[in-house]
Amino acid sequence: MVKPKDPSENPTTTTNNNKMFIGIVWNCVPELKLLLSALLFFCSLITLFQFFPSHLSFSIQDLRQCSPFPPPSSPPPLQIQHPQLQTDNNNNNNIIQQNGVIKRNFNTYGSAAYNFILMSAYRGGLNTFAVIGLSSKPLHVFGKPTYLCEWVPDSTGNGSGSVTVSGTKILPDWGYGRVYTVVVINCTFPSPVGIDGSHGGRLVLHASTSGGGDANFNLTDTIDVLEEKNGLLNSASNELAEFNKPPKYDYLYCGSPLYGNLSPQRVREWIAYHVKMFGERSHFVIYDAGGVHSEVMEVLRPWVERGYVTVQDIREQERFDGYYHNQFLVVNDCLHRYRFMTKWMFFFDVDEFIFVPKKSTIKSVMDSLEEFTQFTIEQRTISNKLCYLDDHPGKIYRKWGIEKLVYRDMMKGIRRDRKYAIQPRNVFATGVHMSENTIGKTTHKTEGKIMYYHYHGTISERREPCRQFVNTTEMKVGGKPYVVDTTMREAAGAVKRFELRMIGSALLKTRQ
Repeated sequence: MVKPKDPSENPTTTTNNNKMFIGIVWNCVPELKLLLSALLFFCSLITLFQFFPSHLSFSIQDLRQCSPFPPPSSPPPLQIQHPQLQTDNNNNNNIIQQNGVIKRNFNTYGSAAYNFILMSAYRGGLNTFAVIGLSSKPLHVFGKPTYLCEWVPDSTGNGSGSVTVSGTKILPDWGYGRVYTVVVINCTFPSPVGIDGSHGGRLVLHASTSGGGDANFNLTDTIDVLEEKNGLLNSASNELAEFNKPPKYDYLYCGSPLYGNLSPQRVREWIAYHVKMFGERSHFVIYDAGGVHSEVMEVLRPWVERGYVTVQDIREQERFDGYYHNQFLVVNDCLHRYRFMTKWMFFFDVDEFIFVPKKSTIKSVMDSLEEFTQFTIEQRTISNKLCYLDDHPGKIYRKWGIEKLVYRDMMKGIRRDRKYAIQPRNVFATGVHMSENTIGKTTHKTEGKIMYYHYHGTISERREPCRQFVNTTEMKVGGKPYVVDTTMREAAGAVKRFELRMIGSALLKTRQ
């Protein structure tokens, strides 16, 4: 018996079925394409909706329910939790207020500039003192700092308790300060203080920022600025002995700070010339801001040993950014330190030479100006490179700078800086070119009486000053007219002989 075949096992039947399926699919291609395209578009749209803003979430949820595929997994959105913080001395973080506003804090550290930097303090009378220092310039420009002076008697004394008075500040640098400005504080009490001859006391300065740059913060620094030992004041006369006696010097020079690699030879010429001019009753205070190197000190040492020169090391002031190596600070310290030691005090630089006409002397000129507290001195500008070649070239290099540099600038109609002299007991604070804080008269009419020759820049470089030799008496260089002026050359011979007589030949081999 023959078993009938299963139709499914008939290859012909299977082939016919496949052809029928393919034919059906082929006939439905447009509809399938449309269906697949719609499905692809729909899935893409669902994917994009996940990145839409939250207010569209209701639509996204509806669409997701219709999606045949689960949405791609993604991390939950970051929930930033702003802690509710309390402010106290140990926590200065920001605070989220109840209305959702973030309150920002500003945390302070350190200091932009010191409130006060003390250089010196001096008694100026029975009831008055001067305190000299630096302070933050922005504090004084934009704020209103105040000063309170307190005299505290020695605890062992029998006098009354401490006395306080408001300090009067003076800013003598005309706004030239940089990070720091110079402050001179006058402390004048209503009656004499510290007059008990057997006991001393202290002057205390209370320096307050009064808000300054921070309107909600007032810092007060309490500074012991001066201490007087027992017995300084004579209780019988109630006067300082220093106030009573005549000044030790007729003329005292207060120098601007010296800095840089200065020429020893130029310093040698300057000090010998002025010791000769001002005479035995004169003294020169040199402030070293880095310029008194070993070779310059060798030039000054003979005059220090003979009592004409005092050198003060102020290099530490370079830490504090003030005008021109704190020049205003230096001259005010010099004013108050020596105000009772001299009748006249001069302010000029070491590349400037004071001169009076031949028929005059420094004494006769100063006596004629005695009615004035202050007078200014006219400038005569000398070229710092033109040299007059009227001698053998091999000999001119051995001459002093004031002998070689003899061409004077004759340009008209320009303002030239003046320097000045004061009677210091009548001055409260001072500047570089003059003082505005004086008692008494000032005169500028000194033409023909006294002047100074200015050799700008010749001292700041250790080199031969001559850069161009000329043998004519008049010429123009760069549009500036120059004329030969041999005034200082004619004085050089006497200065050389004076130096040799005073200190010997120790400086004959001084180099540029």
